[in-house]
Amino acid sequence: MIKVMVVDDSLFMRQIFKNTIEESDDLKVIATASNGAKALKKLEDIKPDVITMDVEMPEKNGLETLREIMKLKHPIPTIMISAMDDRETVMKALELGAFDFIPKPDGSVSMNIDDITKSLILKIKAAARMEPKDPLKIKPITPYKSKISRKKPKKNFPIIAIGTSSGGPKALKAVLPVIPAGFPAALLIVQHMPAGFTTSFANRLNQESAITVKEAAEGDTMTPGLALLAPGNYHMQINKQGKVVLNQWATKWGVRPCVDYMMTSTSRHFKDRVIGVILTGMGSDGAEGMKNIKKNNGFGIVEDRSTALVYGMPGSTIKANAYDEILPLHQIPFKIIELVERRI
Repeated sequence: MIKVMVVDDSLFMRQIFKNTIEESDDLKVIATASNGAKALKKLEDIKPDVITMDVEMPEKNGLETLREIMKLKHPIPTIMISAMDDRETVMKALELGAFDFIPKPDGSVSMNIDDITKSLILKIKAAARMEPKDPLKIKPITPYKSKISRKKPKKNFPIIAIGTSSGGPKALKAVLPVIPAGFPAALLIVQHMPAGFTTSFANRLNQESAITVKEAAEGDTMTPGLALLAPGNYHMQINKQGKVVLNQWATKWGVRPCVDYMMTSTSRHFKDRVIGVILTGMGSDGAEGMKNIKKNNGFGIVEDRSTALVYGMPGSTIKANAYDEILPLHQIPFKIIELVERRI
């Protein structure tokens, strides 16, 4: 049985989330709290496996409480519950070490509660299965000094296709800032994230990277030195002209955007120019896309279990034998740079 604590200042929302969580037979809410101070007090006596935490609360808000939880000898995986106007706070929470987040139901609570229920239950179970690891410290990073930044990009430039889910925001912040300005390869990124949050996330990555990072829009063209992040609630594909095509097909693996669609379309048109990268994340998204990259003579990199916050996506890709190298997170950007150097 997975033990959960629910922290929210609204009695109504506490009851909604308790009922939602306990729809799954193997989940049990063992405590609730109306603010962070009360939650921390209860943690002196109980040990939940996972905490769900509202962002905005009186006395001690979600971010302040998360900081205290992350200081514990054994930090408890925490899923943030966020309103749409809390985007920047959510990004900070992910940087501090939150396991993941889900948006609060909008409008009338019944409007999208089914999707949120499924997502919350999956994330709680993934968080409970998470293997204890040393916290990933993201130190100030300077772009790698490489000969590639002095070369003029060629027409058939390499394409880096990155897929990730839970743990991805922190992992991407360990990868993208290492890539040097003038990087002669295009980057495509699918991070499982709801609509409304990817714009803020792309902006934060852009501020910390030497390359340009932006949320992808319909018709954007793959360009060396530009990273395009799939927008939430849209699948992103690449056509033979190298342009972004967005759609709202049904979710795949329960997600939209889906890594498989991006990788498969890119490898179909650009063959051995594609370098696929699967980072931390729950589920199996990306394994099929990486198989297609390999089938078209591309190269595949998978994050090692030792650094992946959640091993679902990397593990599924390895099980499918759809990779060339398995590397710890800190080595991945340097491997990407090395592979691009060989191709120009």
